[in-house]
Amino acid sequence: MASTILITGANRGIGFELTQQYAEAGWRVVACCREPDKAQALDGVRSDYGEQVSIHRLDVTNSEPIKALVTSMEDTPIDILLNNAGIYGQRDASLGNIDEDKWLETFRVNTIAPIKVMEAFIDVVAASKRKVFATITSKMGSMADNTSGGSYVYRSSKAALNAVMKSAANDLEGRGISVVVIHPGWVRTDMGGPSALLSVEQSAKSIRELLGRVSIEDTGKFFNYDGTVIPW
Repeated sequence: MASTILITGANRGIGFELTQQYAEAGWRVVACCREPDKAQALDGVRSDYGEQVSIHRLDVTNSEPIKALVTSMEDTPIDILLNNAGIYGQRDASLGNIDEDKWLETFRVNTIAPIKVMEAFIDVVAASKRKVFATITSKMGSMADNTSGGSYVYRSSKAALNAVMKSAANDLEGRGISVVVIHPGWVRTDMGGPSALLSVEQSAKSIRELLGRVSIEDTGKFFNYDGTVIPW
């Protein structure tokens, strides 16, 4: 039986490219996004690979569709669950100019939603062979790497994300589940911009290779896309 990966935010950027690459590699892909009706490119991938790729409506900040998806997947163990959905939030968040509502919304999407998705899918992932929870984070959430300041909203949401995933790694290790966070690199996406160093294809390929090597010995690690470990 083919391995299965669930990807949130699968309709664009890294999530979309990973959907294509995993499908091409023979995996079953559960592709999730907020508005499947508008995800024409994702629907094209489903057309290319048939039942191997399924598309599901999922707003990661809404508990009801998360529960509904879990119910529909109860008989399908998820080998890798990849929390990829995320936002940058307020880009001009500098001292004296931080919008509290935008900050809280960024935390809801980047920090709270991934752990709530994880909570819902623990048993489904635990029933699989690979047993991996992976979350796309950012090196901007690293305390050690922060030498430039600024970006208060995005940095804090990713630093908090790293903290909750580190705790989850400790809590789930006894069930044989690996929990890792991955910095995808500076990638030419809508978020990364056209001047970024990596193409989406390069980043996704490296992430896929890394996830292929992740084991329980790696749980709780903060990985760069190339497999090196980033200091917290």
